[in-house]
Amino acid sequence: MRFSEDFLSELRSRADIEEIIGKYTEIRHRGSRTPVCLCPFHTEKTPSFVVYRDTQSYYCFGCGAGGDVITFIRNIERLDYTEAVRFLCERTGMNMPTDPVDDEYARLRRRCYEANREAARFFHSALFSEKGKQAREYLERRQLTAETIKHFGLGFAPDSWDSLLKHLKAKGFSDVELVSFDLAKRTQKGNTIDAFRNRLMFPIIDLRGNVIAFGGRVLDDSKPKYLNTSDTVVYKKSQGLYALNFAKNDSSRRLILCEGYMDVIAMHQAGFTTAVAGLGTAFTNEQISLLSRYCDELVLAFDSDEAGVKATQRALKMLSNSTMKLRVLHLAGGKDPDEIIKTYGKERMRAIIEGAVNDTEFALLQAKKKYDTTVEDGKLGYLNEAVMLLADINNAIERDLYISRLATELNVARDSILSQVNKASKNKAKIRQRQEFDKILKEAVGDDGGRNPNPQRRQFLKAAKAEEMLLALLMKNPDYFRKLSGKLSADIFVTDYNKRIFEGFEQRITDGRSLELSVLSEDNGNEEMGYLAYLLALSGNVANTVEQCEECIKVLLQEKNRKKIPEIGQMSDDEFRAMFEQIRKNTNKKDV
Repeated sequence: MRFSEDFLSELRSRADIEEIIGKYTEIRHRGSRTPVCLCPFHTEKTPSFVVYRDTQSYYCFGCGAGGDVITFIRNIERLDYTEAVRFLCERTGMNMPTDPVDDEYARLRRRCYEANREAARFFHSALFSEKGKQAREYLERRQLTAETIKHFGLGFAPDSWDSLLKHLKAKGFSDVELVSFDLAKRTQKGNTIDAFRNRLMFPIIDLRGNVIAFGGRVLDDSKPKYLNTSDTVVYKKSQGLYALNFAKNDSSRRLILCEGYMDVIAMHQAGFTTAVAGLGTAFTNEQISLLSRYCDELVLAFDSDEAGVKATQRALKMLSNSTMKLRVLHLAGGKDPDEIIKTYGKERMRAIIEGAVNDTEFALLQAKKKYDTTVEDGKLGYLNEAVMLLADINNAIERDLYISRLATELNVARDSILSQVNKASKNKAKIRQRQEFDKILKEAVGDDGGRNPNPQRRQFLKAAKAEEMLLALLMKNPDYFRKLSGKLSADIFVTDYNKRIFEGFEQRITDGRSLELSVLSEDNGNEEMGYLAYLLALSGNVANTVEQCEECIKVLLQEKNRKKIPEIGQMSDDEFRAMFEQIRKNTNKKDV
């Protein structure tokens, strides 16, 4: 659905971007003009996400995310454009415009939600049918109550090739739709069959209560043990968490991250209703961002086997820049939370949660397991590894506490450990300084780590910077197009990406349309909106004058002429021979 510029302008004025973003992340005020916050789209400890009140935009200098308030809601709530506008209308009390031409993508999403909801009902009903007897017996063995089964909407996919297919087609869904929603599959012979068969079914529900996907578990030892919905128009497995729709309602701001669906369900049944789990994929940065929106303390409750320990270590590494307080469960006496609860009861589980260690203690425990500390070599190996771990701790009191504990535990002089920790800390500080210097150097020469979408930027850095400044000035001052008539055209642009941006601007101005982000966001994706927000951020650091535009144009004309002379090292053999022949001909003409 397309919206009028007047409507988008009013929505922009009502949906104040600072107020909207402030509901998702804590905004700090650096002076009176520039609000900053930790980016909700990537993990960081130092705020690099800037909110610009004057342009009602945002830009993250860490990951390159940027745009207007609609772009923000699209990404933070994972909505399409029309749904994001509707979300903001509901938030601000505006009426959503009606359009007889329905947006095909929005229609497809609605159909997917409807199909998934109907499938969830079918699976739940099948669980209590004669066909679901084996699945019910399995749930009884797992000690799940009827209330828990209903709460999580558990179901059963019958051992049939087309039972769900027939049911949904009778409800008006087509084969093409069901395949695209991953509720059905195409065989090599071209037949359509159910995607899930003879499996215990776990509906995956988003934060707004929509069924968006399913996980299916076998009831025997066949493989794969779990089968999960592939990515669809409403579901991205790397961006979600199982049971967060329930866990987010707890006021404790503490979430427990488990490995699987059954662990989460067992935890909730035992009263630990802040448990969540990943969705059949490795832990992702998108999930970290999602977790940080709903918790200040994250407890990792992965399995206690070797694979679980490795998964915990990987997660802690990814979480190292997070502001969340991190703790790790020590699951003594069981492989996973479900087994602990069934074997020892929920009070034992509560004690384990309360006794969870922080990330440093977990790392020390894992390091100690590698060595026999009853012998000198083992003691030395453990100490060397522990020293490197403690050197990463910035808090002097915390570091001193662990040093004292190590000294007592291993019967080693405290000052000796302290000396080694200080030495390692200095070495790591030098490495960090060198890395920071390299980062500054890269920024100085225009290496933005790949965040800038212009592929020719590094090749034509001076021209690209002039283009960026020119585009930024024109976004802020569209009336300059008229004032620069005769001097400004697409032909002076050196890089194709910025030339295309300019041509879009020029067309909009010619058509009498706005260059405000709230209008541009309708026709641009995340990458483009991030770049446009970056351009607006540039314009805030300079005096917005026509003279500056003219200086940029002068630079581009110089660089355009320079570009016409190719670098000999970049020429092919044929190009070099052609150039040499032309020079020879020109020289012969002069000699005549």
